[in-house]
Amino acid sequence: MSADDRESGGKRGGAETAGGAAPEALSKLNTNLARIDELTKRLVGALSTKRSSDHGLQGPGPELYAKAMAAYWAEMAANPGKLIERQVGYWGQALKHAVEAQAALSTGKPVAPVDNHPKDRRFSDPMWSEHPYYNFLKQQYQISAQAIQDTVGELEGLDQRDKQRVEFFSQQIVDLFAPTNFLATNPEAMTRAVATEGESLVRGLENLVRDIEANEGDWLVTLSDPDAFQVGGNIGATEGSVVFRNRMFELIQYAPTTEKVQRTPIVLFPPWINKFYVLDLKPQNSLIKWIVDQGYTLFVVSWVNPDASYADVTMSTYVDEGYLTAIDVVKEVTGEEQVNAIGYCIAGTTLSLVLALLARRKDASVRSATFFTTLADFEDPGEMSVFLDDDFVDGIEREAGAKGYLDKFFMGRTFSYLRSRDLIYGPAIKSYMLGETPPAFDLLYWNGDGTNLPGPMVTEYLRKLCVGNLLAGEGFDLMGEEGLTLADVKTPLCAIACETDHIAQWKGAWNSVEKMGARDKTFVLSQSGHIAGIVNPPSRNKYGHYTNDGDTRPATADAWLEGATFHEGSWWPRWDAWIRPRSGRKVDAREPGGPNHPILGPAPGTYVMPRKAKPGTP
Repeated sequence: MSADDRESGGKRGGAETAGGAAPEALSKLNTNLARIDELTKRLVGALSTKRSSDHGLQGPGPELYAKAMAAYWAEMAANPGKLIERQVGYWGQALKHAVEAQAALSTGKPVAPVDNHPKDRRFSDPMWSEHPYYNFLKQQYQISAQAIQDTVGELEGLDQRDKQRVEFFSQQIVDLFAPTNFLATNPEAMTRAVATEGESLVRGLENLVRDIEANEGDWLVTLSDPDAFQVGGNIGATEGSVVFRNRMFELIQYAPTTEKVQRTPIVLFPPWINKFYVLDLKPQNSLIKWIVDQGYTLFVVSWVNPDASYADVTMSTYVDEGYLTAIDVVKEVTGEEQVNAIGYCIAGTTLSLVLALLARRKDASVRSATFFTTLADFEDPGEMSVFLDDDFVDGIEREAGAKGYLDKFFMGRTFSYLRSRDLIYGPAIKSYMLGETPPAFDLLYWNGDGTNLPGPMVTEYLRKLCVGNLLAGEGFDLMGEEGLTLADVKTPLCAIACETDHIAQWKGAWNSVEKMGARDKTFVLSQSGHIAGIVNPPSRNKYGHYTNDGDTRPATADAWLEGATFHEGSWWPRWDAWIRPRSGRKVDAREPGGPNHPILGPAPGTYVMPRKAKPGTP
C-alpha cells in the first residue's frame, strides 16, 4: 500500500469519524459490522465440525519437551553464569529499546529508534520502520525472537536429531507470535480496514470461513484462486489418452508430435502425495509435453485418490498393482521388451525398491531409471527429519488406522510448516486480514490439490523406509524377496536433485545414488527447490545445474560439488542426451492404445479429477 493510500485511510478513519462520519460511510460501516456478525456465526458452526483429535496428530511428543527442559536445567546447574549473562543481556536490550521508543513517542514529531536488525520481508510496510509504536512492536519481537533462538541454539546435552527438532518447533512458536499475524498489531491491515470502512475485514472473514468449512473445521489457508484453473482445461491439457485403468492408477499414453520416436518407451511414476499434472501445468513449462516433443513415447501413471475402501493397500500393492502392472501394460501396448522408467520423490524411492526386486528376479524390463528429487537413504533426511520420529509416526498410524486412510489435510499441513512464513502466515495475512483474493497461480493451485494416502501404506513407508531406513541398511522384505537393498539396484541410472530442496535434500539424494549397485550412474544437481528445480524448461533459462564428470567418484556429496562444473540453463537437454542412447533406434510414432488396450478416455483421465465414480471402473 502506498503512502498516499495510508494518508487517505488515516484521514477517512480520523478526521471524518472524529467530526461525525458521513452518513454513507457510517451506513457502510454498520452494514459491514452486521456482515461480520453473520460470518462469525458461520465460523463458529464450521469450527464445531472439526475432526476428532482423539486419535489424530498431536505434534511432538512429551519426550521431546522433557529432553529439552532437562538439557536447559542441566546447563543452568553446570553453568549458571552463562545463562544469567544471556538473560541479563536480553533484558538490557529490551529495556534500552523501550526507553528509546518511549522518548520517540513523547516528542511532538516522533521518530522511530535506530533499527539494526536484519531486514525481514514480513516487516516491509514502511510503517514498521517509520511509526514509533509499530517499530517498537517489531523490534521488541525481534529482540525476543533472537533471545529464544540463541538459547535453544546453545543448548547442550541433546543429540543432533533432538536438537534439530527443538530448534524447529521453537521457531514455529516464534513465527506464530509475530506481530504481523494479529490485526491490532499489523499496520497494513489496520490501515486497509479503516480505508475500506471494514470491508477488507468482511472479505477476510469470508475467506477464513470458506477455508474452515472446506477443511472440516480445521484451518488450512487457500493459496491459489480455486476458480482460476480447470484440470484438463487450462492446466494438465497435453493431448493423450487413458489406455489402462485398475483400482490403483490410470495409465495415460500421450499423443506423438513427431513422425518418428525412440523405440524404448518411457513410463513416468509421479508421487501419489499430489497429482501428476505438476509436470504438465501449461505448455510453456510442461515436462510431459517437452519429452513428447523430443520424440519419445511417453506414458504417465495417474494414481487414484484413495478413500476408506483402500484400507488394505500396502507398499506391496503399489509395487504389484502399480509399478509392475504399469510396466507390463506399457510393454504390451508398444510391443517392446523394455521401458525407461522415471520416479519422482516418493515414487522414486519406490522405483528403487522395484528395481531391486526386478534385479533379484533377473527381470530386465527396465532399461534405465531416472530419479527426480529422490531419497532412498534416509540416514540424513534433512529438514523433513523433524517429522520422522516415533511421536509423529504414531500419530499418523492412529489417524490412518481409525479411518483406513490418511486425509490429504495432514500431509498438506505438514509440508506447509516446513515453509510456514511463505505457505501459512504470509498467505493468511493477505487473505484474512487484508481481504485479498488468493492469486491465480497454477503451481499453488496444484499444491493445494492433494491426495489421501492408504493407511497401511503410509505407516509402512514411514516406519520401514524413512525411520527404519531398511532399504539402505538391513534390507526390506517385499513380495517374497527378503532383504532388498539399494545395492541390488543394477540398472543404469540418472538422478536429478535440487540444491535448495527442503523435502528431499540433495546430499541425501547423492548418498542414495552412491549406495545403489549400478555401475552406470549420473548425478545432476539443479538449482532451486523440490518443484521449481524440476519444472525448469530450457526456454526460461532461469536455473542452471551442476555436473561432475571426474574419473574418480568423490567420497562425499560436498566433495562432489566442490569438483562439479556449473552449467547455465535447464538440465532437461542434458537428460535428453543421457537417455537417448539408452532408447534404441527410431521407429514410426505410436498412436495411443492398441488392440488389447482400447482408449478409455482422453487425458488427463478421471482419477486426477474430484471423484465421481468408484475407482477401478472403466
